[in-house]
Amino acid sequence: MPIITMKTKSTNKYTYSVGRRRSAIAKVKLFSGKQASTVNQKPANVYFKDKNTDVFYQKPFKVTDTVGKFYFEASVTGGGKISQLEAVVLGISRSIQKSDPIQFTSLLRSAGLLTVDSRVRQRRMVGMGGKSRRKRQSPKR
Repeated sequence: MPIITMKTKSTNKYTYSVGRRRSAIAKVKLFSGKQASTVNQKPANVYFKDKNTDVFYQKPFKVTDTVGKFYFEASVTGGGKISQLEAVVLGISRSIQKSDPIQFTSLLRSAGLLTVDSRVRQRRMVGMGGKSRRKRQSPKR
């Protein structure tokens, strides 16, 4: 009886990178080839169900003109859906840049896809009534 071996996604060579946005962290593996991209073991268009989200995570591929050449697997934790989406896009952009830095860095940089948005939620301040920007009410007279 012959032994049948199947080649799976995880045995292919990939480029690994991390994208972060607010409290969302995306670990992205970029593979060469044409298969369905997945986020947390679900198809990307199922995980991000909004109207315009598929356009957003396809943007790094469109900017670099590599639409059918790569696919990705992403593992995302923390944050909300939009922060997770932005973290995935940053991870994809970094992986594409690693695959060919000379050709793709300037394209991705000019499109603003390699810029890290480091804004985070402002921490709670002591004496502010549980909020970060609330002040105590002063008396009128």
